[in-house]
Amino acid sequence: MPGGYSAVREIDVRAAADPWLARMLARKPKMLVAVAFTNGTAWVVWALTTKKEIYRARAAA
Repeated sequence: MPGGYSAVREIDVRAAADPWLARMLARKPKMLVAVAFTNGTAWVVWALTTKKEIYRARAAA
């Protein structure tokens, strides 16, 4: 399935920059973390669409 698991393949790369993903990968299977990550992304997209707002990234800690 070409491109079917892009979130799963990309999760290791993103975990290097996101402490939440790194902690989740240490405790949970990669597929579960990928689903949680994409679900969170879907919620952001839904909120931005319904509120007609522009995405503003979090400030670096």
